[in-house]
Amino acid sequence: MASRPRSGPRRALLAALVAASVAVPVAGVARPAAVPAPAPAALTPLRAATPAALQERYAAHRAGIRAAERAAAAHGDRRRAATLRAMADPARRFLAFDGRDGGRTAEVLGDLARAERIAVLVPGSDTSLDTYGRFLAGAVALRRELGERAAVVAWLGYGTPGTFSTAVLTPARADTAAPRLRDFVQELSVARPAARTSLVCHSYGAVVCARAAPGLPVADIVLYGSPGTGAADHVGHLRTRARVWAGRGARDWIADVPHIRLALGFATVGLGTDPLAKRFGARPFDAGSAGHGDYLEPRSTSLRNIARIVSGAMPAEEGRHA
Repeated sequence: MASRPRSGPRRALLAALVAASVAVPVAGVARPAAVPAPAPAALTPLRAATPAALQERYAAHRAGIRAAERAAAAHGDRRRAATLRAMADPARRFLAFDGRDGGRTAEVLGDLARAERIAVLVPGSDTSLDTYGRFLAGAVALRRELGERAAVVAWLGYGTPGTFSTAVLTPARADTAAPRLRDFVQELSVARPAARTSLVCHSYGAVVCARAAPGLPVADIVLYGSPGTGAADHVGHLRTRARVWAGRGARDWIADVPHIRLALGFATVGLGTDPLAKRFGARPFDAGSAGHGDYLEPRSTSLRNIARIVSGAMPAEEGRHA
Protein backbone atom coordinates (compact mmCIF):
# COMPACT_ATOMS: atom_id res chain seq x y z
CA MET A 1 0.00 0.00 0.00
CA ALA A 2 1.20 3.51 -0.74
CA SER A 3 2.89 5.31 2.12
CA ARG A 4 0.41 8.20 2.02
CA PRO A 5 -3.02 6.47 2.19
CA ARG A 6 -4.20 8.46 5.22
CA SER A 7 -3.59 11.88 3.69
CA GLY A 8 -6.56 14.12 4.53
CA PRO A 9 -6.60 16.04 1.23
CA ARG A 10 -6.36 12.83 -0.77
CA ARG A 11 -9.20 11.22 1.12
CA ALA A 12 -11.27 14.34 0.59
CA LEU A 13 -10.51 14.35 -3.14
CA LEU A 14 -11.40 10.68 -3.45
CA ALA A 15 -14.67 11.27 -1.60
CA ALA A 16 -15.44 14.12 -4.00
CA LEU A 17 -14.75 11.87 -6.98
CA VAL A 18 -17.07 9.18 -5.63
CA ALA A 19 -19.82 11.72 -4.98
CA ALA A 20 -19.42 13.28 -8.41
CA SER A 21 -19.55 9.98 -10.24
CA VAL A 22 -22.75 9.07 -8.42
CA ALA A 23 -24.51 12.42 -8.55
CA VAL A 24 -23.42 14.19 -11.73
CA PRO A 25 -25.12 13.07 -14.94
CA VAL A 26 -22.61 12.96 -17.80
CA ALA A 27 -23.80 12.77 -21.38
CA GLY A 28 -22.54 9.91 -23.49
CA VAL A 29 -21.38 7.58 -20.72
CA ALA A 30 -24.19 5.06 -20.95
CA ARG A 31 -22.84 1.57 -21.31
CA PRO A 32 -23.32 -0.02 -24.76
CA ALA A 33 -24.27 -3.42 -23.34
CA ALA A 34 -27.93 -3.24 -24.40
CA VAL A 35 -27.24 -4.16 -28.04
CA PRO A 36 -27.93 -7.91 -28.38
CA ALA A 37 -25.48 -10.35 -29.93
CA PRO A 38 -25.32 -14.15 -30.15
CA ALA A 39 -22.99 -16.17 -27.93
CA PRO A 40 -19.72 -16.99 -29.69
CA ALA A 41 -18.99 -20.50 -30.91
CA ALA A 42 -17.02 -22.64 -28.47
CA LEU A 43 -13.50 -23.16 -29.82
CA THR A 44 -10.68 -25.32 -28.52
CA PRO A 45 -7.54 -23.51 -27.31
CA LEU A 46 -5.04 -22.52 -29.98
CA ARG A 47 -2.13 -24.95 -29.58
CA ALA A 48 0.06 -23.84 -32.47
CA ALA A 49 -0.01 -20.54 -34.36
CA THR A 50 0.52 -22.06 -37.78
CA PRO A 51 -0.87 -20.15 -40.77
CA ALA A 52 -3.54 -22.82 -41.30
CA ALA A 53 -4.64 -22.89 -37.65
CA LEU A 54 -4.78 -19.12 -37.51
CA GLN A 55 -6.80 -18.82 -40.69
CA GLU A 56 -9.32 -21.31 -39.30
CA ARG A 57 -9.59 -19.28 -36.07
CA TYR A 58 -9.93 -16.00 -37.96
CA ALA A 59 -12.67 -17.45 -40.19
CA ALA A 60 -14.65 -18.72 -37.20
CA HIS A 61 -14.62 -15.32 -35.52
CA ARG A 62 -15.44 -13.55 -38.77
CA ALA A 63 -18.62 -15.63 -38.90
CA GLY A 64 -19.37 -14.59 -35.32
CA ILE A 65 -18.84 -10.93 -36.14
CA ARG A 66 -21.23 -11.16 -39.08
CA ALA A 67 -23.86 -12.78 -36.84
CA ALA A 68 -23.41 -9.95 -34.32
CA GLU A 69 -23.76 -7.42 -37.14
CA ARG A 70 -27.10 -8.92 -38.16
CA ALA A 71 -28.30 -8.81 -34.54
CA ALA A 72 -27.26 -5.16 -34.17
CA ALA A 73 -28.99 -4.23 -37.43
CA ALA A 74 -32.18 -6.00 -36.35
CA HIS A 75 -31.98 -4.09 -33.05
CA GLY A 76 -31.81 -0.83 -35.02
CA ASP A 77 -28.29 0.15 -33.93
CA ARG A 78 -26.82 1.27 -37.24
CA ARG A 79 -23.59 2.53 -35.65
CA ARG A 80 -22.82 -0.81 -34.02
CA ALA A 81 -23.77 -2.67 -37.20
CA ALA A 82 -21.40 -0.49 -39.25
CA THR A 83 -18.55 -1.11 -36.81
CA LEU A 84 -19.11 -4.86 -37.01
CA ARG A 85 -19.39 -4.78 -40.79
CA ALA A 86 -15.93 -3.19 -40.92
CA MET A 87 -14.57 -5.78 -38.49
CA ALA A 88 -15.85 -8.60 -40.70
CA ASP A 89 -13.59 -7.49 -43.57
CA PRO A 90 -11.56 -10.56 -44.65
CA ALA A 91 -8.35 -8.54 -44.27
CA ARG A 92 -8.91 -8.26 -40.51
CA ARG A 93 -8.01 -11.05 -38.10
CA PHE A 94 -9.47 -11.85 -34.69
CA LEU A 95 -8.26 -14.42 -32.19
CA ALA A 96 -11.35 -13.79 -30.07
CA PHE A 97 -14.72 -12.10 -30.48
CA ASP A 98 -17.86 -11.82 -28.37
CA GLY A 99 -20.36 -9.12 -29.31
CA ARG A 100 -22.28 -9.22 -26.02
CA ASP A 101 -22.04 -6.71 -23.16
CA GLY A 102 -20.25 -3.99 -25.11
CA GLY A 103 -17.91 -6.40 -26.89
CA ARG A 104 -14.84 -8.55 -26.24
CA THR A 105 -12.19 -8.84 -28.94
CA ALA A 106 -8.59 -9.77 -29.62
CA GLU A 107 -7.56 -8.38 -33.01
CA VAL A 108 -4.22 -9.24 -34.59
CA LEU A 109 -2.17 -6.63 -36.44
CA GLY A 110 0.72 -8.23 -38.32
CA ASP A 111 1.69 -11.82 -39.10
CA LEU A 112 1.29 -13.68 -35.81
CA ALA A 113 2.61 -16.95 -37.26
CA ARG A 114 6.01 -15.41 -38.02
CA ALA A 115 6.29 -12.56 -35.54
CA GLU A 116 9.42 -12.49 -33.41
CA ARG A 117 7.94 -9.90 -31.04
CA ILE A 118 4.33 -9.71 -29.87
CA ALA A 119 2.75 -6.83 -27.98
CA VAL A 120 -0.56 -7.45 -26.21
CA LEU A 121 -2.23 -4.07 -25.92
CA VAL A 122 -4.62 -3.71 -22.95
CA PRO A 123 -6.94 -0.67 -22.96
CA GLY A 124 -8.35 1.49 -20.21
CA SER A 125 -11.75 2.97 -19.49
CA ASP A 126 -14.52 3.68 -22.00
CA THR A 127 -13.27 1.15 -24.55
CA SER A 128 -15.93 -0.93 -26.28
CA LEU A 129 -17.14 -1.79 -29.77
CA ASP A 130 -18.63 1.70 -29.95
CA THR A 131 -15.27 3.41 -29.29
CA TYR A 132 -13.12 0.74 -30.89
CA GLY A 133 -11.68 2.98 -33.59
CA ARG A 134 -9.40 4.91 -31.25
CA PHE A 135 -8.13 1.68 -29.64
CA LEU A 136 -7.44 0.19 -33.06
CA ALA A 137 -5.62 3.35 -34.21
CA GLY A 138 -3.15 2.99 -31.34
CA ALA A 139 -2.59 -0.67 -32.13
CA VAL A 140 -1.95 0.13 -35.79
CA ALA A 141 0.53 2.87 -34.87
CA LEU A 142 2.43 0.56 -32.51
CA ARG A 143 2.56 -2.19 -35.12
CA ARG A 144 4.01 0.22 -37.70
CA GLU A 145 6.60 1.47 -35.23
CA LEU A 146 7.64 -2.09 -34.36
CA GLY A 147 8.17 -3.14 -37.97
CA GLU A 148 7.49 -6.23 -40.04
CA ARG A 149 8.80 -8.86 -37.62
CA ALA A 150 6.29 -7.91 -34.93
CA ALA A 151 2.60 -8.38 -34.24
CA VAL A 152 0.27 -6.42 -31.98
CA VAL A 153 -2.80 -8.01 -30.42
CA ALA A 154 -5.43 -5.43 -29.46
CA TRP A 155 -6.97 -7.23 -26.47
CA LEU A 156 -10.36 -5.86 -25.43
CA GLY A 157 -11.09 -8.82 -23.20
CA TYR A 158 -13.08 -7.21 -20.41
CA GLY A 159 -15.88 -4.78 -19.70
CA THR A 160 -13.97 -1.57 -19.19
CA PRO A 161 -15.32 0.93 -16.64
CA GLY A 162 -16.68 4.29 -17.69
CA THR A 163 -14.36 7.22 -17.00
CA PHE A 164 -17.20 8.98 -15.18
CA SER A 165 -18.44 6.11 -13.03
CA THR A 166 -17.93 4.63 -9.61
CA ALA A 167 -16.52 1.48 -11.28
CA VAL A 168 -13.39 3.32 -12.38
CA LEU A 169 -12.58 4.12 -8.74
CA THR A 170 -12.29 0.48 -7.66
CA PRO A 171 -10.18 -2.51 -8.78
CA ALA A 172 -13.26 -4.73 -9.16
CA ARG A 173 -13.27 -4.70 -12.98
CA ALA A 174 -9.53 -5.43 -12.98
CA ASP A 175 -10.02 -8.36 -10.62
CA THR A 176 -12.55 -9.81 -13.06
CA ALA A 177 -10.44 -9.07 -16.14
CA ALA A 178 -7.09 -10.36 -14.85
CA PRO A 179 -7.87 -14.11 -15.09
CA ARG A 180 -9.09 -13.62 -18.65
CA LEU A 181 -5.91 -11.80 -19.61
CA ARG A 182 -3.81 -14.49 -17.93
CA ASP A 183 -5.61 -17.24 -19.86
CA PHE A 184 -5.18 -15.37 -23.14
CA VAL A 185 -1.46 -14.73 -22.66
CA GLN A 186 -0.87 -18.31 -21.52
CA GLU A 187 -2.61 -19.61 -24.65
CA LEU A 188 -0.59 -17.23 -26.82
CA SER A 189 2.61 -18.41 -25.14
CA VAL A 190 1.79 -22.04 -25.92
CA ALA A 191 0.96 -21.18 -29.53
CA ARG A 192 4.05 -18.98 -30.08
CA PRO A 193 6.65 -20.06 -27.49
CA ALA A 194 9.62 -18.60 -29.38
CA ALA A 195 8.21 -15.10 -29.71
CA ARG A 196 9.12 -12.31 -27.27
CA THR A 197 5.79 -11.23 -25.76
CA SER A 198 5.11 -8.01 -23.85
CA LEU A 199 2.08 -6.49 -22.14
CA VAL A 200 1.41 -2.85 -23.05
CA CYS A 201 -1.14 -1.47 -20.59
CA HIS A 202 -2.86 1.91 -20.70
CA SER A 203 -4.72 3.71 -17.90
CA TYR A 204 -7.11 1.33 -16.07
CA GLY A 205 -5.59 -1.43 -18.20
CA ALA A 206 -2.44 -1.01 -16.10
CA VAL A 207 -4.45 -2.09 -13.05
CA VAL A 208 -5.59 -5.16 -15.01
CA CYS A 209 -2.02 -6.02 -16.00
CA ALA A 210 -0.68 -5.57 -12.48
CA ARG A 211 -3.34 -7.94 -11.20
CA ALA A 212 -2.57 -10.50 -13.96
CA ALA A 213 1.23 -10.25 -13.71
CA PRO A 214 2.26 -13.04 -11.29
CA GLY A 215 4.10 -15.76 -13.19
CA LEU A 216 2.91 -14.56 -16.59
CA PRO A 217 5.24 -15.63 -19.45
CA VAL A 218 6.06 -12.14 -20.75
CA ALA A 219 9.34 -10.29 -21.17
CA ASP A 220 8.07 -6.79 -20.37
CA ILE A 221 5.08 -5.15 -18.71
CA VAL A 222 4.62 -1.53 -19.74
CA LEU A 223 2.32 0.60 -17.56
CA TYR A 224 1.54 4.02 -18.97
CA GLY A 225 -0.96 6.69 -18.02
CA SER A 226 -1.65 4.49 -15.00
CA PRO A 227 -3.99 5.45 -12.14
CA GLY A 228 -2.37 2.83 -9.89
CA THR A 229 -1.26 -0.77 -9.48
CA GLY A 230 -4.03 -2.21 -7.34
CA ALA A 231 -2.80 -4.14 -4.30
CA ALA A 232 0.85 -4.09 -5.43
CA ASP A 233 2.86 -1.53 -3.45
CA HIS A 234 6.20 -2.54 -4.96
CA VAL A 235 7.25 -4.13 -8.23
CA GLY A 236 8.29 -7.21 -6.26
CA HIS A 237 4.65 -7.73 -5.27
CA LEU A 238 3.81 -8.39 -8.92
CA ARG A 239 5.75 -11.67 -8.65
CA THR A 240 7.02 -11.47 -12.21
CA ARG A 241 10.37 -11.95 -13.90
CA ALA A 242 9.37 -9.45 -16.57
CA ARG A 243 10.92 -6.02 -16.78
CA VAL A 244 8.30 -3.63 -15.43
CA TRP A 245 8.20 -0.14 -16.95
CA ALA A 246 6.20 2.96 -16.10
CA GLY A 247 5.70 6.20 -18.03
CA ARG A 248 3.47 9.24 -17.89
CA GLY A 249 3.24 12.12 -20.34
CA ALA A 250 3.73 15.70 -19.23
CA ARG A 251 0.14 16.61 -20.24
CA ASP A 252 -1.59 13.58 -18.72
CA TRP A 253 -4.27 14.56 -16.20
CA ILE A 254 -3.93 11.15 -14.53
CA ALA A 255 -1.04 12.62 -12.53
CA ASP A 256 -3.62 14.47 -10.42
CA VAL A 257 -5.53 11.33 -9.45
CA PRO A 258 -4.93 10.42 -5.77
CA HIS A 259 -2.94 7.17 -5.55
CA ILE A 260 -4.60 5.56 -2.57
CA ARG A 261 -6.36 2.33 -1.70
CA LEU A 262 -9.02 2.23 1.02
CA ALA A 263 -10.70 -0.96 2.21
CA LEU A 264 -14.25 0.06 3.06
CA GLY A 265 -16.94 -2.19 4.42
CA PHE A 266 -18.65 -2.66 1.05
CA ALA A 267 -15.73 -2.33 -1.39
CA THR A 268 -12.13 -1.33 -1.94
CA VAL A 269 -11.92 2.21 -3.27
CA GLY A 270 -8.86 3.67 -4.99
CA LEU A 271 -6.36 2.04 -7.33
CA GLY A 272 -3.23 2.01 -5.19
CA THR A 273 0.38 3.01 -5.69
CA ASP A 274 1.57 5.18 -8.55
CA PRO A 275 3.90 2.97 -10.66
CA LEU A 276 6.02 6.08 -11.34
CA ALA A 277 6.71 6.51 -7.62
CA LYS A 278 10.32 5.73 -6.81
CA ARG A 279 9.29 3.46 -3.97
CA PHE A 280 7.39 1.22 -6.42
CA GLY A 281 10.60 0.33 -8.24
CA ALA A 282 9.51 0.17 -11.88
CA ARG A 283 11.88 1.26 -14.64
CA PRO A 284 10.79 4.73 -15.78
CA PHE A 285 10.67 5.66 -19.46
CA ASP A 286 10.27 9.04 -21.13
CA ALA A 287 6.70 9.51 -22.38
CA GLY A 288 7.34 13.00 -23.68
CA SER A 289 4.49 15.48 -23.70
CA ALA A 290 1.71 12.89 -24.13
CA GLY A 291 -1.78 13.61 -22.89
CA HIS A 292 -3.85 10.78 -21.48
CA GLY A 293 -5.06 9.54 -24.85
CA ASP A 294 -1.96 10.39 -26.91
CA TYR A 295 0.65 7.81 -25.96
CA LEU A 296 0.46 5.86 -29.21
CA GLU A 297 0.32 8.86 -31.51
CA PRO A 298 2.58 8.41 -34.56
CA ARG A 299 6.04 9.97 -34.23
CA SER A 300 5.58 10.62 -30.52
CA THR A 301 8.30 10.08 -27.93
CA SER A 302 6.01 7.76 -25.96
CA LEU A 303 5.24 5.52 -28.96
CA ARG A 304 8.90 5.36 -29.93
CA ASN A 305 10.00 4.34 -26.44
CA ILE A 306 7.19 1.82 -25.93
CA ALA A 307 8.17 0.18 -29.22
CA ARG A 308 11.83 0.04 -28.12
CA ILE A 309 10.83 -1.69 -24.90
CA VAL A 310 8.70 -4.26 -26.75
CA SER A 311 11.64 -4.88 -29.07
CA GLY A 312 13.89 -5.67 -26.10
CA ALA A 313 15.91 -2.47 -26.31
CA MET A 314 16.27 0.33 -23.77
CA PRO A 315 14.18 3.47 -24.29
CA ALA A 316 15.95 6.38 -25.94
CA GLU A 317 15.79 8.34 -22.69
CA GLU A 318 14.79 7.29 -19.23
CA GLY A 319 12.16 9.39 -17.53
CA ARG A 320 12.38 10.61 -13.99
CA HIS A 321 10.72 9.02 -10.98
CA ALA A 322 7.69 10.79 -9.57
